[in-house]
Amino acid sequence: MANPAPRALLHGGDWNPDQWLDRPEVIDEDFRLFELAGVNIVAIGIFAWTRLEPEEGRYDFSWLDSIMDRLAAAGIKAALATPSGAKPAWMARKYPEILRCGPDRTRDFQGGRHNHCYTSPVYRRKAAEINERLAGRYAKHDALSLWHVSNEYGGECHCPLCQAAFRSWLKDRYGSLEALNAAWWTDFWSHRYGNWDEIESPSPRGESSLQGLSLDWRRFVDRQSLDFFLAESEPLRRLNPGTPIAINMMGTYPGLDYWNWAPHVDVAGWDSYPRWHANHGNETLGGEPGRTAEDGGPSSGMADVDEAARTAFVHDLTRSLKEGRPWMLIESTPSQVNWQPVNRLKAPGMHLLSSIQAIAHGSDSVMYFQWRKSRGGPEKFHGAVVDHAGHENTRTFQEVADVGRGLREIGDVAGSRVEAEVAIVYDWENRWAIDGFYGFGKAERNYERACVEFHRSFWRRSIACDVPNQSQDFGHYKVVVAPWLHLVKPGTAERLEAFVAEGGTLILTFFSGMVDQGDLCFEGGFPGPLRRLAGLWSEELDPLWPGQTNRLLPLAGNPVGLRGEYAIDSFCELVHLEGAEALASYGDDWYAGRPALTRHRFGKGLVYYLAARTETRLLDELSDHVCREAGVGSVWPEVLPPGVNAQKRSDGTTDFIFIMNFNREGAAGLPPYGQRLERRPAARSQNADPARHIP
Repeated sequence: MANPAPRALLHGGDWNPDQWLDRPEVIDEDFRLFELAGVNIVAIGIFAWTRLEPEEGRYDFSWLDSIMDRLAAAGIKAALATPSGAKPAWMARKYPEILRCGPDRTRDFQGGRHNHCYTSPVYRRKAAEINERLAGRYAKHDALSLWHVSNEYGGECHCPLCQAAFRSWLKDRYGSLEALNAAWWTDFWSHRYGNWDEIESPSPRGESSLQGLSLDWRRFVDRQSLDFFLAESEPLRRLNPGTPIAINMMGTYPGLDYWNWAPHVDVAGWDSYPRWHANHGNETLGGEPGRTAEDGGPSSGMADVDEAARTAFVHDLTRSLKEGRPWMLIESTPSQVNWQPVNRLKAPGMHLLSSIQAIAHGSDSVMYFQWRKSRGGPEKFHGAVVDHAGHENTRTFQEVADVGRGLREIGDVAGSRVEAEVAIVYDWENRWAIDGFYGFGKAERNYERACVEFHRSFWRRSIACDVPNQSQDFGHYKVVVAPWLHLVKPGTAERLEAFVAEGGTLILTFFSGMVDQGDLCFEGGFPGPLRRLAGLWSEELDPLWPGQTNRLLPLAGNPVGLRGEYAIDSFCELVHLEGAEALASYGDDWYAGRPALTRHRFGKGLVYYLAARTETRLLDELSDHVCREAGVGSVWPEVLPPGVNAQKRSDGTTDFIFIMNFNREGAAGLPPYGQRLERRPAARSQNADPARHIP
């Protein structure tokens, strides 16, 4: 790679000198403060298009030349951004076709950001032109370490250009209208298409009832956005092939399928903004309905534990996008944000802890939005390293400096990897299908929460997890959990059967195997292609009203060792055994006594099927049993107190074990929100070829 850096963890963030060009003393002060905070990388130019091209065809790189030279002299690397995330006003005025149209087909005005049409030939040309100049000018610059392409891709456009591109994409996908009509089941309500020009994107004023159309539109938006990224990245690849490219993803953002993007970026990264110290109530992902402060509910310190579990899930997902290679925490806040319902500060110690959590799950960086607070604009009260006070004598700055010192001390972690024997399947197309169909209970149909709840049951025991999608190879795992696998793609059932037949353990749940990749229901009974694997037939699914419950009652002598009873809410699936054995049954309603949890021997392995949404205590006990049964161990030999988590990275020689306390009280010898790192000789040679660290 170009401009390699010594093995080190990256520390820095979004810096906007373009906002302070009339105040050179502020920029001078930033360089002084960079050293105090231990900054070794900054992301620059993210929204600087009007400063780089104030008028069409008139470019001004002089200020950026100076900044890049000063960064190089200070030994600070630049993640140089392309500016396509916000277009100049002159461009929108001269070329109105680049303005997006909403689902109601109304053309937007200039304003905001991410406000451009990805299909527009004009906007693609303009983005490529300025990117070519950036690449040609800075490809060999000593400061350049990384291309930060655009910013948080997202949104959609319904303009005539996008309609035409959508129809072209559909022609390539289906080949004929006959095939499309069959895939979308358009004879329902007489929606059959007789001409390609009759097809429009989903709209509240038009067609919104065809799930096949809606699902394909989401696929198209993802592919069109990716195609735009590839177009604007082309000059960077051509003129500067040695410098890696990264984008800042948004975790589980539903608008894009990051699995399609991962092969085209060199470094996966995401913008992480957990809601620490929140009173989540029942919104807490991974929490249990009805919990109170007295029993460890969201009003107590457990809210931070739940948020840590959810954040760990997305960290693991981001790492999995590049097959376990180190990723980047590209954005985080050192204090608070400005867009949540309540924007709380981080308590003392939480910033260091949350930063270390990212490192523990495989990040090679801790970066912030933003370095210095702007005086105006919508994010002037968003947290930053440098407050409006303008100096280092603030609590936030000192805590950031603590992170900088801490990252220098553990720089040898860079490039090491996380190895997992458990996988929690998370699939964007499956999410789109679940979100889009009519039926059952809409309010409780939360696929992401289901995945987070299972992930949390392993995280609480410090068991490392990957988060692949359903198209991955599962052969190197011991346990695979595929919650709510509603949409099953071609080949998925066969890969899962091969995994289990060779001795793997699979956990499936209700909502599984209901539709194919075109969103058509499988014939012959659910869970469709997973039916032989699960050893059962799902006949009906009963959604419960909020507040309604059932009970899961373990059968005597069940091999999992379940005892007592477990609360059920939201969904109860009624299944018939076809080779599987019942481990627990429903306790109430007219289907009391029917199987609620089953196990099926398939080849050398086992398949567990959970037919209801239960309290997380059941998931915890099931995951504990499955790990013992499959020989999956915790990264920490002792049982840690609730809210204390351990994660391990290894370079094949040294195991780096992070112990983190997410409680508001001291635990496991750690203070509130405390953490420590232990180095031990690697238990086995896991990484003969460890991942190269991010330069």
